[in-house]
Amino acid sequence: MLVCMRTTLNISDALAAEARAQATAEGRTLTSFIEEALRDRLAQGRIAEPARPLPTFGDPERSRFLVDIDDKDALWRALDDVDPA
Repeated sequence: MLVCMRTTLNISDALAAEARAQATAEGRTLTSFIEEALRDRLAQGRIAEPARPLPTFGDPERSRFLVDIDDKDALWRALDDVDPA
């Protein structure tokens, strides 16, 4: 019996559209495309360089984020330095 976990992912519309188009071009489902991409990435191992912290200001002990963490597009821009759209 195959057991699958259903989950929700928050990804940019542009990335989802690109993945869906590629999956369609290959004659497969978006789920199978994403599963293969995740397997490939996980097979590569961990990223060598650590993730950059979110930008802050002021006293490091009492820092406040310069990014609205409720705004996912702002978070993507801060973490990736790219516009996800």
